[in-house]
Amino acid sequence: MILVAGGTGFVGTTAVHALRAADHPVRVLARRPEKQDQLRAWGCEVVQGDMTDADSLRRAVEGCDTVVHFVADAPWARREAFERVMVQGTRDLVEAAKNAGTKRIVLMSANGTEEGRELTPYYHAKWEEEQAVKYSGLEHVIFRPSFIFGSGGGILPQQIRIVRYSPVTPILGRHRLQPIWVDDVAAFFAAAVGGDDAANRTFELGGPDRLTWADLHALIRKTLGKRRIAFQMPPALLKAGASVGQILPPLRGAPAAVKQLDFGDNVCDPQPAIEAYGIRPIGVEEQVRRAVAS
Repeated sequence: MILVAGGTGFVGTTAVHALRAADHPVRVLARRPEKQDQLRAWGCEVVQGDMTDADSLRRAVEGCDTVVHFVADAPWARREAFERVMVQGTRDLVEAAKNAGTKRIVLMSANGTEEGRELTPYYHAKWEEEQAVKYSGLEHVIFRPSFIFGSGGGILPQQIRIVRYSPVTPILGRHRLQPIWVDDVAAFFAAAVGGDDAANRTFELGGPDRLTWADLHALIRKTLGKRRIAFQMPPALLKAGASVGQILPPLRGAPAAVKQLDFGDNVCDPQPAIEAYGIRPIGVEEQVRRAVAS
């Protein structure tokens, strides 16, 4: 049995579907199990639990030989949430897994975690998650994806809506990214639950293309057949807006999110993961085409 924590979110749901397509038995941790009809339709067992409730984690992991961990707060969340949900929650999940006799943990971290762990609370929390898993004594696989694109979540649909409906499109960042399609991420996770050849390793995940945010907007405009005025958002303007936005409770972590966006190129070397699992991610043109067509 595979326990998936974070299996109700954007990436987690896609990974759960990939695991079930490979005929793996899956148990999904959910705060509101009664709302997860789709997961049950796929043949999943859905159990009530929360990363802030250690007892629920202990119950959820019973009888599971593998744990797949996607849980993370948004980069603009408050530091307290990162500590409670990601850092302490991961430690509790690891401890529960060890006590239950679980053999392997597969963790989704983020590209830039190691370099940025002292930069923002989000990266720091991801780093602490990695350390908890890496030194758990259990077999583990850690993935660090660049930006994850998909039609049902993430940042790509938002950027497409901006280009589709706004005559003027602000470009978020000046650095490069290496986006990977969500189904390709899910395929890596589905492959990582079995096999010993790639155990106890950390892999970067990204698509085959590196491009700037301006390049991405140009590609979206071309795919939509739209002519738009695009302008680069100056980092100082983004930071000023984030500072104003942090007055509102949901956006109190906005300055850290902007700092993360302006940290540098979010690119990586996915070749070791490709060689380990034989999965070749699709390019960004196909990613945008799929998202526009959905």
